[in-house]
Amino acid sequence: MVPTVAVLPVKSFRLGKGRMAGQLTPEARSDLGRRLAERTADLAIASDLLPIIVAGDSEVATWAVDVGLPSLPDPGLGLNEAAAVGAEWADQADSNWVVIHTDLPLLVSDELGELTAALRRFGSAIAPSADGGTSALGGKGRPGFCYGPGSFRRHLARFPDAGVVTRVGLLHDVDSYSDLEAALRHPRGRWLG
Repeated sequence: MVPTVAVLPVKSFRLGKGRMAGQLTPEARSDLGRRLAERTADLAIASDLLPIIVAGDSEVATWAVDVGLPSLPDPGLGLNEAAAVGAEWADQADSNWVVIHTDLPLLVSDELGELTAALRRFGSAIAPSADGGTSALGGKGRPGFCYGPGSFRRHLARFPDAGVVTRVGLLHDVDSYSDLEAALRHPRGRWLG
């Protein structure tokens, strides 16, 4: 049996983190996106998950190959469809899946372990972000995803029996420069340098 698949949607490194354009150069934003994605993939591997990159463009797909990760093309229709591509791949492999955002700089492998334990126990698992979004969502089959502002409640309505995992590394995502500054001040964020 295939291990639980960690679906990692990765936007174009060049176009990602656009909300930080006033504070970071395009090169710095690209480097940040790449480092966050690589670290998340490494944590997934350390947690006995099989990471699958859903690549937002050819540069991301090439990066995935270069670091030895399988990838699928993002259909370019938004996060819901990108997550669905990975979930469908996992479904074809008869595996559970966990969609994990790659902008979680404080995430540690123990927290991914708690998420997959909740998935095994409850059949689905969800981790909210501090702003009411969804940082990670796990299940089996081909659900309808509903990412966007307030998505935690919508996902919880679709997965009412889900194990809810609230941990620091899953709560704190990096959408803005102030999010990045907060991560840099946290002891777990030191790796960002």
